[in-house]
Amino acid sequence: MAKKAKKQQSGGTPATVALTEAGVPYTVHAYEHDPSHPSYGEEAAEAMGVSPERVFKTLVADVDGALVVAVVPVAGSLDLKALATAVGGKRAAMADPAAAERTTGYVRGGISPLGQRRKLRTVLDSSASGHATICVSAGRRGLEVELSPTDLAKLTEAVSAPVGRA
Repeated sequence: MAKKAKKQQSGGTPATVALTEAGVPYTVHAYEHDPSHPSYGEEAAEAMGVSPERVFKTLVADVDGALVVAVVPVAGSLDLKALATAVGGKRAAMADPAAAERTTGYVRGGISPLGQRRKLRTVLDSSASGHATICVSAGRRGLEVELSPTDLAKLTEAVSAPVGRA
């Protein structure tokens, strides 16, 4: 897992640049994205041969009028009520996809919790701590980064909370 991408490497994304600049060890996993696959996250897990419990999706929600990022296993779904509670809010709903793309600088299916255009408050599902490494989007469809959940939480200033459900 000690492979690092160089900042000037072609195909780099804001997420991999952020990881490189922070000096965090990570591994890049690239795969051929199939636009007809029904789930970006499940497709990533299958393509990489990684358990879906270790592959996390990045979802953007609106909590009381503010956008918040939730990072949860692709094997489950986001508990919006738990997300609102985790950030001290009352109500949460999935964000408008266009607003999520505009704010993060990434396209749906490729939104990374790292290197976002505007850094959003982030909640990492507490199940992440049960794994030595997890995979999250590297900033485009067909590209994932594997890193320790501790490093991800540190870089995103995430709080850990049980926001995913099976």
